[in-house]
Amino acid sequence: MSLCRGNDPRRPGSLELVVNSTGLKVFGAGEWQETKHGKASRRRSWRKLHLGLDLETGQIECSELTTDDIGDPSAVPGLLDQTEEPVRRFLADGAYDGTATGNEITQRFADVEIIIRPPKTAVAGPEAEINPTARDLDVLAIKAHGRMAWQKSTGYDQ
Repeated sequence: MSLCRGNDPRRPGSLELVVNSTGLKVFGAGEWQETKHGKASRRRSWRKLHLGLDLETGQIECSELTTDDIGDPSAVPGLLDQTEEPVRRFLADGAYDGTATGNEITQRFADVEIIIRPPKTAVAGPEAEINPTARDLDVLAIKAHGRMAWQKSTGYDQ
């Protein structure tokens, strides 16, 4: 499922893509009967809506509707397939943290800045001292200066 953008107020070029997801409850065909007759409902159906917004305009650039068992990083390729402009900056929460996400983004966009908040338990990779990745630098900056300082310096708190 994708959404049409309509009129695009953004100037041409590249975009700052902010990605997040939310859960949506799906009401089944017989659910009103369960409510009416007071029967305990079985497991409810949920879907996950992944959205990519242009940080400058607030316009929805891409969307992906998945089942609730699909992890956030698995939705990234489908979201990036829908972007018409190159991404210069990719922002996401810790649910998108991981090597696979970083690799997918850097393979598609050459000079992209990836800002994904590492989880509190994150540690730098084994080659962080020799050849640090962007994630390693984020983990080390948080360890040295704190999460709030990292958010402010990277623009994550926008």
